Amino acid sequence: MDERSVRAALERHWHASDANDFATEHEIYCEDAVLDYPQSGERIRGRRNIQESRSVQPNKKRFRVRRIFGSVELWVTELVITYDGKPSYTVSIMEFRDGLVAHETQYFGDPFDPGPSRAHLVAPIGDITP
Repeated sequence: MDERSVRAALERHWHASDANDFATEHEIYCEDAVLDYPQSGERIRGRRNIQESRSVQPNKKRFRVRRIFGSVELWVTELVITYDGKPSYTVSIMEFRDGLVAHETQYFGDPFDPGPSRAHLVAPIGDITP
């Protein structure tokens, strides 16, 4: 797969995630894909298990991609996933094999207030909430 095709597949994946289209969302994974959530210590093996784990979540979710970058077999998506109205700043690292995701790791970060000690050094980065 060339970079344009991978980027299109990733955009389709995240759009389907936002639309709760679980079938399209999981087309990007190979059958033996692995999904890691380091913060909770969970590893989910297999495309069907990954899909089921997401489809049974009771939260109302929204996905907003901030940027996608990568090349060849390693791609990173920076996005905001909103669970029941609360944003979680997320990084998804996807490793591709034969044009499909073989391994994904997702890292989540909660928002925090800016530090007053550095206020004179920073500029707002704009609206980053969904």
